[in-house]
Amino acid sequence: MEKNKILAILEKELVIALGCTEPVAIALAAATARKHVNGAIQELVVKASGNIIKNAKSVGIPGMSGKGLDFSAAIGAVAGNADNGLEVLAGLTAEDERAAFKLIQEGKVKASQADTPKRLYIEVIVQTESEHARVIISDNHSNISLIEVDGKAVFRGGCENSSVQSGEESLDKLTIDEIFEWVLEVDIQDLTVVKESITLNRVIGEEGLTGNYGLNVGKTIRMNVEKGILSDDLATAAMSLAAAGSDARMAGSTLPVMANTGSGNQGIAVTLPVVGVAEKLQVSEEKMIRAVALSHLVTIHIKSKFGRLSALCGVTTAGMGASAAIVYLLDGSLQQVKAAVQNTIGNVSGMICDGAKAGCAMKVSTNSNVAVQSALLALNNQEIKSTDGFIHDDVEKSIEAFCTLGNEGTRQTDEWILKLMMEK
Repeated sequence: MEKNKILAILEKELVIALGCTEPVAIALAAATARKHVNGAIQELVVKASGNIIKNAKSVGIPGMSGKGLDFSAAIGAVAGNADNGLEVLAGLTAEDERAAFKLIQEGKVKASQADTPKRLYIEVIVQTESEHARVIISDNHSNISLIEVDGKAVFRGGCENSSVQSGEESLDKLTIDEIFEWVLEVDIQDLTVVKESITLNRVIGEEGLTGNYGLNVGKTIRMNVEKGILSDDLATAAMSLAAAGSDARMAGSTLPVMANTGSGNQGIAVTLPVVGVAEKLQVSEEKMIRAVALSHLVTIHIKSKFGRLSALCGVTTAGMGASAAIVYLLDGSLQQVKAAVQNTIGNVSGMICDGAKAGCAMKVSTNSNVAVQSALLALNNQEIKSTDGFIHDDVEKSIEAFCTLGNEGTRQTDEWILKLMMEK
């Protein structure tokens, strides 16, 4: 693959996002529909796929107390800026929140599950006294595939079936071998977006360590290191910073993050374990940037086959990317990078996704720990063998098997997870 195509993949898949991307995507659809009609809102209807409901039900929205599909749609409709993409909810005020709650209290907001086979699907209809608009987002969080005004299509998206932003042909040709070679050779000046991901995501990591967010997973790990109960080592450095970033994001921090393949939490889990280890090892800034680039690209490579939403936790793929990057930080070989990915696949493949929530920080912590463990085993030339589970001798075949499990093998699991969540 041409070198500039890999850079183009990075620049398409790393996007600044404010707030958890599922409620933000609902807000974006609502804000876009509202933009196309005039007059006071009489009815606001939102329908979403089960996976969207799962991840929008309980997660915090930056600076707001409201949660859920109805609130996400209402706040997007009354205060969202559709032109800002995944930063649609930037600059919200208490007055905006009151206006959103007023719509809900007046019974003007209706939310339900969409009848669709798509895992990522959002449909919003805004009805005023004289007009109505319908907006559909499908397959990725910012992909508006349809805008209708009074029943007439005014916009149809051109990538409705894509699961990630980059072209499928480019992603299909990507391999870990090629990614590793590219990371070693790319001009560091071309990795501006990677450096920005480190800067943005580190800020929210520090916010989680100093503030009071969610379950305070990262802060608790750091506190116990300071007490001498936990060791001050690579694993705790990776776990505390990454989990703290997730603590803050899942609890509604107003800080933006650099998302990876549509997920802000995944963006945190791709970058911050690597940053934590890099700082602990006191490597150069250039080496840290190259390591984070490797983590991003390995995760993008796997997610292109895995899909954006699944019954399995997407942060597991971030752990796979981080494990590769940690091997690089410790001067490992390409074979050891691939062994680390193999080890991570063999370890965390069964972790389910039961929605976006404060507890996601615990899963980020777990995957960060696994990334370090898998890397250290690989550096000692220890690798899960093809005799174990669904692991193959070839890492690319192991990735395919893992992604098949996530896409095809867990459909009934996905349905049951949502059913159990909705019955509470």
